[in-house]
Amino acid sequence: MHNAFPRSRRVLASALTAGLLAVAAPAVFAVPAQAQQCADRAAPPAPVDTSEQPKPGQAAPAPLPVPAQPVGGQRLGGCGVVLPVGALNPPDGDTAASWVLQDLDSGDVLAAKDPHARERPASLIKTLLALVVVTEMHPDQVVVPTKEDAEQECTCVGITAGAQYTVDQLMHGLLMHSGNDVAHAFATALGGVDVAVAKMNQLAARIGATDTRAATPSGLDGPGMSTSAYDLSTIFHYAMKQPEFAQAVGTKAYTIPAIGGKPAIPVYNDNKLLGVYPGFLGGKTGFTDDARHTYVGAAQHEGRRLAVVMMRAEQQPSRVVDQAAKLLDYGFSLENDHAAPVGRIVYEPSATAPSAPQANGNVAAAGGTSSAAPAKPDPFGTTGWVLTLVVAVIIVAGFVLGNQRKKRPQR
Repeated sequence: MHNAFPRSRRVLASALTAGLLAVAAPAVFAVPAQAQQCADRAAPPAPVDTSEQPKPGQAAPAPLPVPAQPVGGQRLGGCGVVLPVGALNPPDGDTAASWVLQDLDSGDVLAAKDPHARERPASLIKTLLALVVVTEMHPDQVVVPTKEDAEQECTCVGITAGAQYTVDQLMHGLLMHSGNDVAHAFATALGGVDVAVAKMNQLAARIGATDTRAATPSGLDGPGMSTSAYDLSTIFHYAMKQPEFAQAVGTKAYTIPAIGGKPAIPVYNDNKLLGVYPGFLGGKTGFTDDARHTYVGAAQHEGRRLAVVMMRAEQQPSRVVDQAAKLLDYGFSLENDHAAPVGRIVYEPSATAPSAPQANGNVAAAGGTSSAAPAKPDPFGTTGWVLTLVVAVIIVAGFVLGNQRKKRPQR
């Protein structure tokens, strides 16, 4: 009787090897997502005014380098909307050029749109300034504004030159009403505008915000200013772990008491979802002619805390806060459906950063990752390696069985 197994074994091995190559090929030969020609990958769109022109004799800063691997996961380097497999599309009416939905506790990125597209932050950069203040100044520390501080281009809270304010009082004015006068006063107290901006950029580098370069402490546009929806999600993720920050953004109304014969200053929160959206925790708004409308807001529902960041949005056909509310609803529906995340918030410092804050607000040695951060994404993927192993085992088993049958006496 003719033994047909050797030939069958060769056919099986060939088929399985082809399958192996089919599995491996996408990982080996696919063009990386970050290599795609996405809009605004290196720098924000051209400005519409002269706000970003450098001072006479100074050159405009070159765009920040684009990382070889997208921070937060391979899928976050893609263009357009990034959704979990099988997920429904986001709600209609979204006008943002880019956005990110994240779980504030796990660090999961639930869904996104052009998450690393570089945009202008407007007043959302005040969240980064607030983190520097929280790091370096005590809430009870007294700040005395200068005349220059009090005369900044508004939006302004109305602080008075020469008066005495605590850091905590000014923090409410910075985050609730987006006071540019307060931002400048904090910058002066930190050593001056240039020093404060340098500290903001150093902190951004330590937490892995590689798309971010602050040019002003307030968010007014300036040469080289850039960030991304992903970076602001990272900054907000870290900021909400700081009690002073979380308390201020979640306050609806606050009064800076009368000081030195000056009347008290009432401060009302600009974020219109506070007290309206169920479980809303707070956030920040921003606007400049170049940045357009920017927004971050967070809410809690059934033990889950989600946040949304929106960049370069418009108030028509519906208000940006209403668009944000729909995206938050969408995020909670993804959580309820146990959808797989599309990325993670990763505190991964640059090579020159001395240290990086962890997800719990502590600081780890440079090069470490936070508890919310996985290792760098494997371009082959877990599924690819598992399938490779399975195929290899089948091939080996086929050869073993074939040899055993070959050794049996023929009948």
